Amino acid sequence: MGQTIVEKIAQKHMTEGPARPLRTGDFLSIRPHRCMTHDNTSAVMSKFKGIGAKKVKNSQQLTFALDHDIQNQDEANLKKYRAIEAFAKEQGVDFYPAGSGIGHQIMVERGYVVPGSFVVASDSHSNMYGALGAIGTPIVRTDAAAVWATGEFWWQIPRSIQVVLEGKLPDGVTGKDVIITLCGLYNHDECLNAAVEFTGPGVASLSMDARLSISNMTTEWGPLVGWFPVDEVTIQYLRSVHQRLKAMGMGTSVARFSERDIASWEKNPAAPDLDAVYAARITLDLGQVTPHVSGPDTVQAMQSLAEIEKNKVAIQKAYLISCVNSRLEDLAAAAKVLKGQKVAPGVKFYLSAASKWVQEEAEKRGIWQTLMDAGAQPLPSGCGPCIGLGVGLLEAGEVGISATNRNFKGRMGSRDAKCYLASPEVVAASAVAGYIRGPHEFANRAPQRAYTELVAASGGAEKVEILAGFPQRVKGRLVFMPQDNVNTDAIYSKDYTYRDDMTPEMMAKVVMENYDPQFAARTKAGDVIVSQFNFGTGSSREQAVTCLKAKGIPLVIAASFSQTYLRNAFNNGFLCIEVPDFVARVREQFAKEIAAKEKTIIPGDEIDIDFTSSTISWREAKFTFPALGSVPQSLVIAGGVEILVAKRLGLA
Repeated sequence: MGQTIVEKIAQKHMTEGPARPLRTGDFLSIRPHRCMTHDNTSAVMSKFKGIGAKKVKNSQQLTFALDHDIQNQDEANLKKYRAIEAFAKEQGVDFYPAGSGIGHQIMVERGYVVPGSFVVASDSHSNMYGALGAIGTPIVRTDAAAVWATGEFWWQIPRSIQVVLEGKLPDGVTGKDVIITLCGLYNHDECLNAAVEFTGPGVASLSMDARLSISNMTTEWGPLVGWFPVDEVTIQYLRSVHQRLKAMGMGTSVARFSERDIASWEKNPAAPDLDAVYAARITLDLGQVTPHVSGPDTVQAMQSLAEIEKNKVAIQKAYLISCVNSRLEDLAAAAKVLKGQKVAPGVKFYLSAASKWVQEEAEKRGIWQTLMDAGAQPLPSGCGPCIGLGVGLLEAGEVGISATNRNFKGRMGSRDAKCYLASPEVVAASAVAGYIRGPHEFANRAPQRAYTELVAASGGAEKVEILAGFPQRVKGRLVFMPQDNVNTDAIYSKDYTYRDDMTPEMMAKVVMENYDPQFAARTKAGDVIVSQFNFGTGSSREQAVTCLKAKGIPLVIAASFSQTYLRNAFNNGFLCIEVPDFVARVREQFAKEIAAKEKTIIPGDEIDIDFTSSTISWREAKFTFPALGSVPQSLVIAGGVEILVAKRLGLA
């Protein structure tokens, strides 16, 4: 059985894990090629110092880029920025001050991301690095602190889904339209927490900027990875990066890769095996894609541009900013629409380049001036309004059209505003018209769904060595929570999240209070929670894990977990196991109770989890799950990643 690209690249960067070829579900330790942090470097510094670490393991592995709150000139923020810069200088870490650009753009245009590498950042849009043939994936701040201290972090191999691109995009249709279409067509978590491999003859027709946009916004679609194969487009881009860095006076060592490296990637590009096993396959005919608009307030709802134009949705603000759509190609496309035009009265059009270099290049080519002449209001190169910070936020009652990647309610300003997402051309045309429209007419169509579930290889059913201190098996009363998307506020209410006086005993009494007020009273220590898909979605509060530990719950079994919840769980030494076929059987057994809308179903019988054979036994049936080897076992034994790292550094 061959390997997917994720399995192959992870294998190359593995420092601890199974002594066999990696496959979906495996836990391992990874030494990433690079790790980027932005404004949250300050929070990672606190965790790093809390561990007791003094010196980063490998300064060449790290990059700091200030990009989120750069318009904030309050002394507290400036003090934080100074502290980050001083720490970077002390540790010898590459540092990019406010105004340099958005961290993800810096990573690709400054040569930190290369084909076949594994690159992470403590930001969800790390998926963008997949456009260059790398595995780009997000980590949480605790993971980043672990990378700083040890050079490594733990990871679990996600399932892989092929997205086969056929045909070629029609004129005026962009990479942004492709990802908006995919988000709208496959909006029932088909790709949640998966790794997406783009393939097929249509890939060659996509520019690098289009690929960067698509990979970036796979985050909103649900995948953890959005990977493109290395081809001539990739090689040309890498050559341009290398030449630019050399022109800036950087030698080969600082330029981060050489002409020899480029020739090697061109001759032997990283690729999946022909007999790799995928969980599903999606086929998209690029020739059928037309401009589409997401929203309002969700990327899962889309309308064709032709359809929404009929409604003449008035706008007050337009945005050409962010790491998804403010590169040179995007700015040039918007300038072409705006040349000789003026932004409509009553509309504010905000502009920010993805990086300082992008803006300088746009200025040299006259693109920037065209945008300014049309009435654009420039902002410093950074995240700004996209993350709801600085000048230009949406106010109550306003409608915005944006070339950003997210339009969650309240993200770009007031929760009483509405936000739509579109390509730079549509944003520019809408700014001129005063309502959502395109630069010219397009057909009113969308591609048909073409999704095929495939039979994936199952994990488990292998003998697992159990480390001292880790249980060989767990038996407990089954507690079934039959809802999908049980969120962290349901698990541990916001009413307690910011209270510092909550003892473990107090936490145990309010566990699941927003899900089922009777949950704490009906459950007991030793019970095993079983839930459905996307358990732990929502905010990243760690108390949604630690409250279950306080209650004495040994583990949670679910059809799938929010990736952030899963990372927080193991980072706090708490077990989570994904076993969708077992959950499906439980759901079948309690169909009557589910129909009666019971929140918490406690039948009274036991579930038996055997970690030596990776099997669950319940009601005379057995189910397998991915083996929990030395990496997750070590996290649980230590009580979490920070304690484990401290022990490995000899600090605990």
